[in-house]
Amino acid sequence: MEFPREYNAATDFVDKNVEQGRGSKTAFIDPGNSITYSGLQDASCQMANLLLRLDLRREERAAMIMLDTTDFPVTFWGAIRAGIIPVPLNTLLSTSQYNYMLNDARVRVLFVSAALLPVVEPALKDVPSLRHVIVSRGDAGDHLDFSSELAKEAKTFETVASLNDEVAFWLYSSGSTGMPKGVPHVQTSLMTTAQNYGQSTLGIREDDVMFSAAKLFFAYGLGNGMSFPMSAGATAILFDGRPTPDTVFTALKEHDPSIFFGVPTLYAAMLNEPDCTPENGSSKLRMCVSAGEALPEDLARAWKAKFDLDILDGIGSTELLHIFMSNRPDDVRYGTSGKPVSGYEARLLDDTGLEVDDDEIGELTVKGQSAAIGYWNQREKTRTTFEGEWLRTGDKYFRDNDGYYHYCGRTDDMFKVSGIWVSPFEVESALVSHEAVLEAAVVPQEDEEGLTKPKAFVVLKEGFESDSLFDDLKNHVKSEIGSWKYPRWIEFIDDLPKTATGKIQRFKLRD
Repeated sequence: MEFPREYNAATDFVDKNVEQGRGSKTAFIDPGNSITYSGLQDASCQMANLLLRLDLRREERAAMIMLDTTDFPVTFWGAIRAGIIPVPLNTLLSTSQYNYMLNDARVRVLFVSAALLPVVEPALKDVPSLRHVIVSRGDAGDHLDFSSELAKEAKTFETVASLNDEVAFWLYSSGSTGMPKGVPHVQTSLMTTAQNYGQSTLGIREDDVMFSAAKLFFAYGLGNGMSFPMSAGATAILFDGRPTPDTVFTALKEHDPSIFFGVPTLYAAMLNEPDCTPENGSSKLRMCVSAGEALPEDLARAWKAKFDLDILDGIGSTELLHIFMSNRPDDVRYGTSGKPVSGYEARLLDDTGLEVDDDEIGELTVKGQSAAIGYWNQREKTRTTFEGEWLRTGDKYFRDNDGYYHYCGRTDDMFKVSGIWVSPFEVESALVSHEAVLEAAVVPQEDEEGLTKPKAFVVLKEGFESDSLFDDLKNHVKSEIGSWKYPRWIEFIDDLPKTATGKIQRFKLRD
């Protein structure tokens, strides 16, 4: 994929839609507002002017702790237009985590939703680089008000002539294995993923209406809910609340999206709802997508039986910005992550760095144009993850004889029982296929003889009790995947620890 040397993503995503006659078309709809492509162009120019008035210089960082409303794309694209680097942050973190990331990124200005101020404000006391706080959608208190400050600015701005490999924005890794890491992406990354996956794989069209339960601060959600629809001149539905089965069904019913993006945990919760019926969803839904965690085969089949729609499961990462391996609308293999997306290459390596054969487990490494430039101020982690053009994903896979990739688990989560590799995901999928189990996580634990065996943490569906289920679940796993893989211990809990993006934090269960 070729880009001109001088390239600013705001021109490609915002201005081009207006130039191609879509100025009056709705770009984004949130629960209380909507904005057209022309409106977004005007507002992003105002934002660029505002950032310059606040004395931000090119390549300085503007943090965004913002709920999914139309103010998010206005801020994001306005910053990129001005050559300022937007840094969207997870909206569900703690005060101490915000303080860490604001200092780590050395932000000059912070955009924050009013609803999040009680958690965020205490984090601002010790951020020496911070000069301004701008509050969106509510009482700004002693800070600047988003709408009133924006209204003071002109709707024209000469977009910065950035370079195609210049850093455009940062994301932070989800923290599924520890503290989040800053991940800088260049100007071309968004359009690369939009073309490789959004258009070439999913076939997104101008007449699509897209709804992502995954939020915009998350790499998966940023593509689903913003760059993908904008790349095709489509419309995105934004939701600023928590994506529960009730709220998602309400949005599906109200807006009739044609494409829905979720995560396995949400799909499982939706299927567990009594009101989970096609009549309570979107009448125009033509495609469902899943990422964030591998999708269990039984869950995919249950959704297909209920809605007569496949869930296209794929795998992506913050480091590669979006999905780089996926099932396709005309090529679905349940229980797999599909095949590499156009524009990406994949290899599976053993512990010595050699490629493994089909049906052998290896670490997945991927090459693609959307890779980040490394981790911010994390030299050693950068050197062990980014190896020239190849990225070590930290995921264990095997490839079958037909070329489909089967997820086994994170490299840190895999363990051996009786000298044979055990995939936590395989055991979890077997547990979830039992009628009583909603979610499961499996970790290694030593028995009284110091030998490693699987231990399971299980969340039951409503109406089921844990009494007498241990033997039933143990035998179920034996019959599904093999006698040595069954969990020797099962702990029944109400919830699994997860990141805000839905990934299970197995390291917390190991601890």
